[in-house]
Amino acid sequence: MGKRRKVVHNAASRPPQRTGAGSQKPQKGTSAKTQKTSQPQHDKPTIPFTPEDRILLVGDGDLSFAASLVEHHYCADVTATVLEKSFDELAEKYPHVPENITKVEAEGSKVLYNIDATKMAPFVDKKGKDGVGVMDRIIFNFPHVGGKSTDVNRQVRYNQELLVSFFKRAVASLAPGGSIIVTLFEGEPYTLWNIRDLARHTGLQVERSFKFQASAYPGYHHARTLGVVKNKDGDVGGGWKGENRAARSYVFVRKDEDSRPAPRSSKKRGRASDDEASDDS
Repeated sequence: MGKRRKVVHNAASRPPQRTGAGSQKPQKGTSAKTQKTSQPQHDKPTIPFTPEDRILLVGDGDLSFAASLVEHHYCADVTATVLEKSFDELAEKYPHVPENITKVEAEGSKVLYNIDATKMAPFVDKKGKDGVGVMDRIIFNFPHVGGKSTDVNRQVRYNQELLVSFFKRAVASLAPGGSIIVTLFEGEPYTLWNIRDLARHTGLQVERSFKFQASAYPGYHHARTLGVVKNKDGDVGGGWKGENRAARSYVFVRKDEDSRPAPRSSKKRGRASDDEASDDS
């Protein structure tokens, strides 16, 4: 494995918080317009892991997210899993995947095939009932069962079943103080899944949520469950791009347990903004 680049990576940096904007009057000698332009912007992405975390990626599609974590965020221990049974099956669905696999494995991380999120065996430090989970962060981006039904209610139920089974399996792999991060698109039908309630029923609680920004992961592209989109001529391209659609990440921890914090500013945290908020209410 090549020598890893040394970087300064504040993984849990938070967007600057508002300090009662809208309720304060302009200071004497300044205009409201001047004060508005001087207020901090809330577009700094939240990165819910550190390079040192042991990270499990579930259902990682074309592995472009895993490649970005290794190549651009310098994550040293990533286990990326896919549902496809083999490399050949994965490459048939995503022809560009070999390049991403090379990036992941070049730095010592690994790719595992035939891992069903609803049935996966626990990642623990030792076999048997005394085994303890070893994953600091378990990430499942945009879980979806695919086009099992055109009926909205049935699709909602199928995806709820997927998430409940995933949560139950993931908890067993979670290290003490670790967290599970699930990212969904905003709006219906995803809001109908009621992901917060599903997690509570499996012994988890929502610690916080934040806006998912795909641009924070160079090289990442949203992978469709059914594979790449092709136009009428058979060429890759067309269709909507998931990375351009509004999405939110939810951070779950075991009930009555806080996630192990990553390095952060010592400044006292202000009121939660829309981009970084607790949802456990």
